[in-house]
Order: sequence, then structure tokens, then C-alpha cells
Amino acid sequence: MLYDTVIIGAGAAGYTAAIYAARSGMSAVIIENKAPGGQMAISEKIENYPGFPEGINGAELAAAFQRSSESFGVKTIFTDTEGFELNERIKRIKTAMGDFVSKTVILATGAKSARLGIEREDFFIGRGLSYCAVCDAMFYKNKTTVVIGGGNSALSSALFLADLCKKVIVVHRRNEFRAEKAYIDALNERKNIEVIFDCIPEELLGVDRIENIVLLNNITAERKTIKCDGIFVCIGYSPNTDMLPDCISKDSAGYINASENTHTNIDGVYAAGDLRSKPLRQIVTAVCDGAVAASQAKKYIEGMKGKWE
Repeated sequence: MLYDTVIIGAGAAGYTAAIYAARSGMSAVIIENKAPGGQMAISEKIENYPGFPEGINGAELAAAFQRSSESFGVKTIFTDTEGFELNERIKRIKTAMGDFVSKTVILATGAKSARLGIEREDFFIGRGLSYCAVCDAMFYKNKTTVVIGGGNSALSSALFLADLCKKVIVVHRRNEFRAEKAYIDALNERKNIEVIFDCIPEELLGVDRIENIVLLNNITAERKTIKCDGIFVCIGYSPNTDMLPDCISKDSAGYINASENTHTNIDGVYAAGDLRSKPLRQIVTAVCDGAVAASQAKKYIEGMKGKWE
């Protein structure tokens, strides 16, 4: 079957693209190699997505996105993507379940937060361990939190948390921050922010939720156990673009070069969501990208009438 569009990735951007594509009369399919939802699926509670005044569990929201796309007839195929042929007029996506051919491709594979790489990290995700202060800060009002990192993202997260938390402890592996001076100055003015330099997280402790974090001093090799209610990991992000061919233009960090119209450097190929080079990566911006990508794909197909045979 020749699809109008094949969507790679079953996150907020991918499912929104599927809904908009189907509603415009396009045939579409989603290919996902893991579980639906992307990063939102591991969020303990999402309170900054419109329409849920009481908040919603990330996995529940992801399931709702999937049901919405299925209600318009778009299936999600769970399989590994093994290769792409994108430069020709008819696109081909090679998967473990066979090849999918389409007139357009919407790339929506998202990005992943850099992990600490220590024991029990996966267990504590959503149980006191978070990678997004904007998403989860409200759960730690008047509590003690730890922020891991020393760049702009870490310090901006610490400042955001300081407005809500009783105490914020910033842990950085070096002896000075890499963040911009404005962030450092603002951090130094906050009386409820403590900074610990030259330390890395070594162990996460707790029964059902985070209760303590063990830090290892890089210089003295001493260990320190800190009691806390939550930990925010802010050591960077990386886009899920490693599997994409070199013909797709990317920036130095691996994000796809695509403007607000989601166009990539290849005709008929669009980038939506967190894998795109952009200033803000949130569910609402991914949803916007998905809608734009589907509308642009529809416009491209209509402009190519008579050229698909």
C-alpha cells in the first residue's frame, strides 16, 4: 500500500500528525519501536497541558492520544525501523515487519533526557526522579529537592523550583558552573538554594520513592548522603535521530534543521516535536508541530497531483 504519509514516532507530535492527516483525508500509519507516548508516558503527572485542571498521569495521556488517532483509523505499528530511502519521490521506510512506502514522511521520534547511568534510576522515574522541573515542580511545594547539573537548564530549573520548594540543592560535578552569568547571579541571590560542587550522584535510596541521594566527591572520594523529596536531572538532552540517514540536515547537537513550517531539507519529509531544533520542548509545542507537519504534507501531496504513478 502506498500511504499518503508514514509517521515515525508515537509521541504527542506523531499522534497529532496522525489525527490531522486522517481528518484531512490522508492515509497514514504510525511506526513506533517502543511504547506510545514518548517522554510524556514516564511523567508522574502532567499539569501544564490544557484541558486537565486536576492534571493527568503521563501514561494515561499517551493512551488517550493513541485512542484518538485510532478513532480516525490510524494504526500504530510497533516495530524497529531499520532504514530509510527518502530522496526519491516515493519514500520507503524499512522495518523489521517489512517495508512501508509513502508519498511523505513525518519524523517525530522525539528526544531523550540524558541519564545519570546509576543503579535504580529507571525504578525511581516518576517516583521522585524527574527530568523536567517545569512539568513536575508542583509536586514538591514546600519540600526539599536536588537538581543535578551545572548548565543553563539546571540553573533555570533550580530557580524555578526555588519559588515553590522549601530548599533546593544544586549538585555539579565541576568546581564552577557552565551556565550564563545571569543564571549564576540569580542563583546566588536565592537564600533557599544550596550549591555542592565537585560531586556526582552515586546512589539513589528509597523504598517506593526517592528518600536520599548519595554523592561522591570527585576530589576527596568522600561520600555524602542527602535527604530529599525529589531529584531533577538536568544534564542535557539528545535527539532520537541516530537512526536517520545522513541526507537529513541536522545541527551540531543532532537536532533536525526544520523551521516552524516543519520542512526538512528533503521535499516531502517533515520534522515535528522534540527532535526539531527549537527553543522550547513541551507537549504543547510537539502537538503544534504535529498539526503543522500534517497540513504541510497534505499541501505537498496536492501540489504533486499526477506525479505519483
